[in-house]
Formats: sequence, structure tokens, C-alpha cells
Amino acid sequence: MVLSCLASFLFAAAAWGKIIYAGVNESGGEFGVFGSPGQGIPGTFGVDFAFIDQSTVDIFVDQEQINFFRVTFLMERMCPLATGLGATFNETYFSEFEDAINYITVTKGAYALLDPHNYMRYNDPSQQPNSGSIIGDTSDPNAATTAQFPAFWGELATRFVDNPMVVFGINNEPHDMATDLILKNNQAAIDGIRGAGAPQLILAPGNGFTGGHAWTQTTGNGDAPSSDFMNMLVDPLNNTAIDIHEVHEDFSGSHAECTQPAASNLAALTTWLQQNNLKAMITEFGGGNNENCFQFVSDLLEYMASNDVYIGWAAWAAGPFWGTNTACCGADTGSLEPGQNNDLGQPDAFSTVWANAIRPNIPVADLKRSGVSSLS
Repeated sequence: MVLSCLASFLFAAAAWGKIIYAGVNESGGEFGVFGSPGQGIPGTFGVDFAFIDQSTVDIFVDQEQINFFRVTFLMERMCPLATGLGATFNETYFSEFEDAINYITVTKGAYALLDPHNYMRYNDPSQQPNSGSIIGDTSDPNAATTAQFPAFWGELATRFVDNPMVVFGINNEPHDMATDLILKNNQAAIDGIRGAGAPQLILAPGNGFTGGHAWTQTTGNGDAPSSDFMNMLVDPLNNTAIDIHEVHEDFSGSHAECTQPAASNLAALTTWLQQNNLKAMITEFGGGNNENCFQFVSDLLEYMASNDVYIGWAAWAAGPFWGTNTACCGADTGSLEPGQNNDLGQPDAFSTVWANAIRPNIPVADLKRSGVSSLS
């Protein structure tokens, strides 16, 4: 059944929907590769990259009472370049990633979104987001094929098939590529996951860095709107949602002031979701350390809570290697990693943006705490 024809009982149940996933990104598994091609691959755990700090997860679950973590990794580390994208994994890297996912899901009882942070590209992450060959690009002899994508996802899904707290994120922020190719790659990933017998929730991205504000617009070099294609996805279990990113300044996440309001920027996306009986999660958003952005971020979270097509969110970003660097929205904002300072030696975004805008909007009583990840 196509996603635009979801079973009527699912739609009815979601008519009074709630935000059931609320959390944070754990960014670190993609670190250590920026520079020249091949740098940091496979890399050394704890030196070039790390996935989580367990004490940070403890704080977010036990004190903040969130239930959702988006955990980044690199496909070039998971699938060695020598063997290519597919079912052959670097078992050391996978084991380190699995340890992080199991700590979140088994030890702490929260949900974990597996995020290949690759921009739907594979073979060279050294200048992300622009380096690497687009998956499925038949004009590029170095590109991994669309047929390789379900092999990768089938293998990863097989390894987590018995963990109900896992969510599968197909890929981070595709951009500047044919939108119908994103549809083909997304469908291939869904087929691989379901072919492995995994029933968990899947999140499918669109084009234009999967921006919610641009969902119904042409992006990149005249690439067709995501809205033209992503309602054609087929999931036999009807357990796929749309993966959206939205930042409130100029959508780049690099400036401190917020100027882009959620209600107007997401209106077209929200209408499209309603028309197609689809759900979405906003898995990256953020704002700078100022009252202006506190209000914009709060407005975004309130907007999602008031529109039942949205089932969850994850703020960008915490992670063990950010240090005094900023993850989002102004050089002096810092990251969401608890207990850290920004570049000025002042408390980071966990003590400012999270405390003022995000924490008051965590719907603790409504969050899903058990059962297989799903749309409801």
C-alpha cells in the first residue's frame, strides 16, 4: 500500500495525535574526517570519533526525561571503502556503534534513531556536505548503486531486528541531486529494511537538505520539490514517516539570530502531510543563545505540538567531541552537551537554548516509553 493511502484506523488514531518522541542528536560518529580524502577512515575510537558519553545520556534520560536520541555514524566507516557500500561491515566500528545504541535503548530504555550522516553520498566524506559520489548516480563511475543501498540497510536492520527501540533514518540531508533518485534510494532502503524482517519505524528524507520550509519548492539546481515524489513511497507495514530538518536563521545553522518563523515556513509541508495522511519528525533544529531564538525555538515546538502530523523532534546537537565549539547557530552558542562551555568560557547551549526554549516544551507525560518504534 502506498504511504498516501495509510490504513484508516491509523489516521483516526492519530487525529488527536501527540508528540511521542522528544530528544537530542548525539553527533560524534562522523567526526575526524574533514580535510583530505581518506583522512580519519576508519579512524580510532575515542581519538577521531565517539558516539556518546554515557553520563550525558544519563542526564538527558534521568533528569530531562526525554525518550529519543539520534546517533550519527559514517557509512564509509561502517562499510569499508575496499569492499564498498553493502553488507560487509567494519566489525570494530559496528561494535562501537552497537554499544552506544544498546546503552541508549537497553540500559536507559530510550529510542535511538540510526543516522547515516552522509547526505546520500558515499566514498569521500572529507568535505561534507558536498564531497562524495551521489548514491545511484549512473553518470559517476565511482558512485555506489541504488542496488547496493538495500544490501547495506538490510544488513544493518538484521543486526537490530530484535531491538524494538531502534528507528531507522535512511540518510542525512540529501541535496543537489535528482529528487526522483532520492525516491528510488529511499524505496530501496525501505525494501531492504522490511526484507530483513525489521518492523521498526523508518524516517525518509527529501531533497534540499530535507528542509521543511522548502518541501514544496524546487531546490539546488532546479531539482523537483520533495512533495512531488515522497508520497509515492511504499511501506508494507505503513510505518514510515518523513524526516524533516528546520533551523530558524537562514536555514544553514551558522548564524545567531533567528528570522524564520515555524508557522509560515512549515505551513505548506503541514498541508502536504495532511493531504497525504503522512506523519513527520523534525530531527534537526536549533537556535542561537539569545531571547529572539529562544522564542523561535519555543514557537516551533508549540507548532509541532498543535499539528497532529508531527510525532516527534530532536534538537541539534550534543556529542562527546564538541568541546567549546558550536553545533548550531552562532559561534558563541556552543553545543547541547551538558556541563560544557562555549568558546567564551560561558555555559553552552544546554544551559541556555535547551533550558529556556526546549526543556519547557518536553511533553514528558505523552512520550512513548516502550513498544516497537511506530507512528503512534
